[in-house]
Amino acid sequence: MEDKEISMMNVIPLIDIMLVLLTIVLVTSTFIASGKIPVDLPQAKASEKMENIPQEFIEIDSSGAFFYKNQEYSETELKSEVEKLPKETKIIIRADKKISLDIFVVILDMLKASGFENVSLQTGPKTSTH
Repeated sequence: MEDKEISMMNVIPLIDIMLVLLTIVLVTSTFIASGKIPVDLPQAKASEKMENIPQEFIEIDSSGAFFYKNQEYSETELKSEVEKLPKETKIIIRADKKISLDIFVVILDMLKASGFENVSLQTGPKTSTH
C-alpha cells in the first residue's frame, strides 16, 4: 500500500477547541457581570429585562453599606462619585431585601436630587411557594 502525502490540514479539531473556549468565555463573563457584592435581591413577578445601554450599579448589602464599582463608599462619597456621571446614565440599585426601606430611600433621594431620572431597582425572579 502506498502512503499518500498530506496536502491539507484537518481543521475540525481546531474548530471544536475554539467552540469550547468560546463557551468558557461566555459562561465566565455572565458570572462577572452579575456583581461581586453578595446581595439577596427582592423578588418580583414582572421584572424588566436588562437593556444593552450604558448603566451603573449601586449596591447595598445586608448591613446597609453602599458599594459603587465594587468599592465601599459613605453616602457623601457616593454622592460625589455619582455626580461625575452624565445625567442620562441608567442607574440600577441592587439592594439586599433585608435592609430597611429608609436606607433605600436615602440613595433614591440622593440620585433624584442629583438630577438622575433613569433609576431602577434590580429584583430577582419570583419563586413559587405553592
